[in-house]
Amino acid sequence: MTTPALLPLSGRRIPPLNLGPPSFPHHRATLRLSEKFILLLILSAFITLCFGAFFFLPDSSKHKRFDLGLEDVLIPHVDANKGAKNPGAFLIHGPDEHRHREEEEHLRNKIRADHEKALEEAKEKLKKSREEIRAEIQTEKNKMMKHAWDNYRIYGWGHNELRPIAKKGHSTNIFGSSQMGATIVDALDTLYIMGLHDEFRDGQKWIEDNLDFSVNSEVSVFEVNIRFIGGLLAAYYLSGEEIFKIKAVQLAEKLLPAFNTPTGIPWAMVNLKSGVGRNWGWASAGSSILAEFGTLHMEFVHLSYLTGDPVYYKKVMHIRKLLQKMERPNGLYPNYLNPRTGRWGQYHTSVGGLGDSFYEYLLKAWLMSDKTDHEARKMYDDAIEAIEKHLIKKSRGGLTFIGEWKNGHLEKKMGHLACFAGGMFALGADGSRDKAGHYLELGAEIARTCHESYDRTALKLGPESFKFDGAVEAVAVRQAEKYYILRPEVIETYWYLWRFTHDPRYRQWGWEATLAIEKYCRVSGGFSGVKDVYSSTPAHDDVQQSFFLAETLKYLYLLFSGDDLLPLDHWVFNTEAHPLPVLHLANTTLSGNPAVR
Repeated sequence: MTTPALLPLSGRRIPPLNLGPPSFPHHRATLRLSEKFILLLILSAFITLCFGAFFFLPDSSKHKRFDLGLEDVLIPHVDANKGAKNPGAFLIHGPDEHRHREEEEHLRNKIRADHEKALEEAKEKLKKSREEIRAEIQTEKNKMMKHAWDNYRIYGWGHNELRPIAKKGHSTNIFGSSQMGATIVDALDTLYIMGLHDEFRDGQKWIEDNLDFSVNSEVSVFEVNIRFIGGLLAAYYLSGEEIFKIKAVQLAEKLLPAFNTPTGIPWAMVNLKSGVGRNWGWASAGSSILAEFGTLHMEFVHLSYLTGDPVYYKKVMHIRKLLQKMERPNGLYPNYLNPRTGRWGQYHTSVGGLGDSFYEYLLKAWLMSDKTDHEARKMYDDAIEAIEKHLIKKSRGGLTFIGEWKNGHLEKKMGHLACFAGGMFALGADGSRDKAGHYLELGAEIARTCHESYDRTALKLGPESFKFDGAVEAVAVRQAEKYYILRPEVIETYWYLWRFTHDPRYRQWGWEATLAIEKYCRVSGGFSGVKDVYSSTPAHDDVQQSFFLAETLKYLYLLFSGDDLLPLDHWVFNTEAHPLPVLHLANTTLSGNPAVR
């Protein structure tokens, strides 16, 4: 068949392309073409000679010089009001020309000096060994951690956290009334991973001499589990120092009375000395909170593994068995459960605050068991299926978000805490049978949404929560939701997505967050949260959270490190970013272990 003629944008038809063998012109046409080519060549040589002679003439104040009007662009310090921008200024004579030449000479000298300096620096770099260069890179990567830790060491040592502007210690009610050095314990493994061994030893010495759990202090079971027990266990596994295991077990024994309830669902808080427990006054009908009693499994299983005492394992497995028996509205787990009656409280389901790490620990229980805890994996898969059906939606602008289920309807609001789910979906993709690609893509979509929540602020830092109502997308509406307290969840998701995809956008987004934290959160005494991410001149909240050193800075460090540092097939991170090794539970003697039975 014949090839149809092509119709260009002008509307004129052009001949069809000749796809056969090439044809050659007659000899006469070749001679004419050669003659024209020679003439053009002679003419171009003549023009080149003329212009070359002109430009290579010796410079002199007696000769006219062209001003191309580009000085104000290429030479910023030249007065833009002079030169080609002014009528009649194409020629420069006398004092003006002299000044002009001096300025050009000054610029040339500066460029030459900068060039020579760069060459010298490059030569010096080449003289250094690979180890020295790596050490320099390591120092640069550690600068934020050093600034946070060193200021805590000076102004808040032994206190739970730091007020970096007031330059004094700080604490909240989750740690009770005593000085338990939460920042020291939380930061230990980050220091070790970054190679800050002197600082690590300082922390270890404080723990040996000062960390005492026999205090009359009421603490959050959840918070001291993930920060203290998790941090101590990670420090033990990384360093092999027995003191960390000893302290972790001592604290765990102090938490056990919290489980003395009619159902075995633990109280939210416990007094370390008396063992008396209670729940938060604000929780629905005196309920315990899903994300708190559901985020004990990793640490407690490791405690039984290290001690040989199955009591810790039995406590968390009892919670699991109870949850499996309960009715779940629409397959969703409500955030509140009464420890006296064993009934759900308010029907509120969230993958953000109050619910988040429960789902994370179902997945990580499976991973930590070397993928043998199939019961945990099924609970995770079922929960995620219900979440995807009822909570995950796409906005008009194409952003995928995770809403909250409240009393039968979806609230189109997503919290910063829920941004961890992008990493969770990616981490759980392997093992989700034929849906691996789907969940990896879902994780990427959540990461993009959370990045947008950062990118749409003045500071390029994300708000505490953001809405998807009408024209408002990924933006906080209420003033009480506009703060940033050095949270890690978005960077955590960037890191997991980077590990699984190596897509450079995640490092780019992580670098953007790094620059924003450095610019707006760094103060002379450490790092502080900000009260309004939409204000270009924000006020600081004057708190350096312990999780900033445990999570945010660790995930940033890992994001820009190789995959061989804490590989995910050997380590599982607890919800406070403390790495715990994968356990081969079939080889343990835990009496409650299904593999043993």
